[in-house]
Amino acid sequence: MSSNHARTPDEHFHTLNRTHESQADYDLAIKYAPRIRFDRVEPFWPSVVGYTVFRKSTKSLSFPRNIELDESVEAVIEYATWWDWDIQHLYELEHIWVYVDADGNIVRTDASWHGGWNQMQTADSEIPLENGRVTLFSEPGKHAFAATTTTLLERRPVTDASAGENAGKMAVHVTPLFEGVILDRTPTNNRVVRTYLERLRFTPTYEFTSVFDLRDAVFVPWNTLQEWIPERVNVWVEHLKRQIPENQRHVMRIAHRGASAHAREGSTSSIQKAKELGADVVEIDIRLTRDNVPIVFHDAGLQRVFGINRLVSELDADELASITPPDKEPILTFAEMVKLCQKHALGLYLDIKEVNAEGIKALFDTLEQRGMFKYAIFSSFRPDIIAEIKGNRPDAITSILFSSKHVNPVQIADAVQADFVHPCFERFDRPQDFISGEWMQVVRDNELGVVCWHEERPDVIHDLYELGVDGICSDNPELLFAEYQSR
Repeated sequence: MSSNHARTPDEHFHTLNRTHESQADYDLAIKYAPRIRFDRVEPFWPSVVGYTVFRKSTKSLSFPRNIELDESVEAVIEYATWWDWDIQHLYELEHIWVYVDADGNIVRTDASWHGGWNQMQTADSEIPLENGRVTLFSEPGKHAFAATTTTLLERRPVTDASAGENAGKMAVHVTPLFEGVILDRTPTNNRVVRTYLERLRFTPTYEFTSVFDLRDAVFVPWNTLQEWIPERVNVWVEHLKRQIPENQRHVMRIAHRGASAHAREGSTSSIQKAKELGADVVEIDIRLTRDNVPIVFHDAGLQRVFGINRLVSELDADELASITPPDKEPILTFAEMVKLCQKHALGLYLDIKEVNAEGIKALFDTLEQRGMFKYAIFSSFRPDIIAEIKGNRPDAITSILFSSKHVNPVQIADAVQADFVHPCFERFDRPQDFISGEWMQVVRDNELGVVCWHEERPDVIHDLYELGVDGICSDNPELLFAEYQSR
């Protein structure tokens, strides 16, 4: 195979080093390897197990926990189990731990569950065994482990949403174990991964009739698997880039100030309507009250929306709440908006009008507390705001807005380390012409994403999809959804 040959995932799989450092450890790992019961329509199967045998208490190298051996335990076998895919993101690493005593009996089993771990016990507090083998149930598409189906059925609404409308939402997933090692979560990489997984969404049956014997996976020492994983992820991303044309990739359907053509902009109703009309992200404007509370409001003053001649910045949050008319939907705080978007599984596109250090911290803290930081894009017309956000949180996803067609998109993005460029060209008759051809190619060559102005013309929306932009804002998100459905 030539050095410049672009390897397929199948070809790359055979590059995995199958050497075992300790035959005794390998034999032990194979002997006690568990069986896994999967949903009847599960789309993904494990392929590699990185094993470690612990004979004394120490910290796991592949999972954030300490492995404790008491006098009754001779060895603990850790099975770091690899999938190329979770229904919501690229790559999956789940863990099972089997505790064995000096007589070779299994005395305990633990397994991973959404970043944590649980001891595996049946309803009778027994180790889950079938024919002497540890046998666990796997969450459909997500692969977290449970000893019985009860735990999985309790989580069913979340799992169904993950496998359905939220498929691919997490795109390239980088855990702390691989932070700074796995390739960057660039807009292009995230788009191709999300597109691939959206096409594989499914409806779980909760009939766990498909049984996978972990012995059928490739077993390698954990350090070998760990070294192989970053390239594996990169190979998959590059493969998808070749396989999925730009005009067939996922486009963020961004409801501009919510579904603002149908309800008061930035209100609870506009967000709920955006969800109903097929948006997957909502654009909201951020301002600060006098007491530095981030709120969701576009204008500096209250005149246009509420008929009140006051500025947002001259009112405390409590005053703002009390001064707005009771017969109109109130202004939402940023914290209320994040909670609402979390409820509706909507991403956040933040157009930051004004902010200070205290306000930035409040934005970060609120998103982190709700687990929504990775689903937020921070945008602004002000380069200093984007630079400040990126400087404080290099992992923040950022977008720089501009309204002149004479702006060099790559230069302005590079200056503030933005991930997306956002031309605001809605005032032109054929705005798509300004970003076609060389403009788009230069942006793509620099791994930048493109989010477009709020657009209400179906023909322009169609052309933007054909250009392969990353996201489009619209006051009428149903127009974006109609274009999505037509493809």
